[in-house]
Amino acid sequence: MSYYGWKPYVSVAERRKKAEKAASKAKKSGADLSPIEPCRGAIAKTFWGKAWCDNLERYSDYANRLPRGRTYTRNGSVIDLKITAGEVRAQVAGSRLYTVHVSVAAVAATRWQAIGADCSGSIDSLVELLQGKLAKPVMERICTPDTGLFPALKDIQFSCSCPDWASMCKHVAAVLYGVGARLDRQPELLFSLRRVDAKDLVAQAGAGLPKAKKAPAASKVLDDSALADVFGIEMAELAPTPAPALRRTKASATKAAKALAKPQAAKTAKRSAAGTTETASKLPPRKPVKAKAPAKSAAASPKSAGKPPSARPKPGVR
Repeated sequence: MSYYGWKPYVSVAERRKKAEKAASKAKKSGADLSPIEPCRGAIAKTFWGKAWCDNLERYSDYANRLPRGRTYTRNGSVIDLKITAGEVRAQVAGSRLYTVHVSVAAVAATRWQAIGADCSGSIDSLVELLQGKLAKPVMERICTPDTGLFPALKDIQFSCSCPDWASMCKHVAAVLYGVGARLDRQPELLFSLRRVDAKDLVAQAGAGLPKAKKAPAASKVLDDSALADVFGIEMAELAPTPAPALRRTKASATKAAKALAKPQAAKTAKRSAAGTTETASKLPPRKPVKAKAPAKSAAASPKSAGKPPSARPKPGVR
């Protein structure tokens, strides 16, 4: 310790080494830790985390303690941080390991209903809500100081096991910034911390949507006959087409193939017979064949026709 009672300066590297050593020791003793990872630059990077940190920095009573808390958070000194309904419990590594408890009051029922009514019709889904993809008026309404979702100074109570006499020590400030870093990954914890259900906003948004229109009266609906008169067409009722079978067994497929083959074979035979008849009808008529005359005998030859039978030579006589 220095002459003026201030503790000596501890470098960032040394403080980070202390935090890692404390975390390792706690894990060996069986503790289930959920640390805030060390970072550079902005601690929170998403809509909900940034909104939490912006709300925190509005408190003038915390102005002199918040910068030290940011340093501790960036260095990874918050080795454990758990958010449950209405409270935050954490462990911060300093000159030794300190325990921090933060209590946050629940949102008043009337305020929560007012937030839901003002946001009605502007939130489409829970995913959109938690991702921060909201219209600007909705985000401004949720983040409005004193009437929005973030706690006011009077809603936060905290304690730390360190000997610092200040109303807010650097360890508490580190934990409050750690809440903003945790909301980057788990924005639904904000609703748990304020003891409300995020689904209520979506439900009220759905209730604010216009209801479906009623069906027209039966007297105002044209029937098929009237439509036919208007458009000059016949309104034929189509029989529903049965859905085709999705799967066929091998036996049913073979049977179906045979059933299709029989009429096809009959058609083929009929066409063949018709083709033969048609071909025969187109052929030219055949000429009748004359019968040949019987061969003339030697007696009927012209040389012997004029001679008497007696003058004819007898066979075998010369």
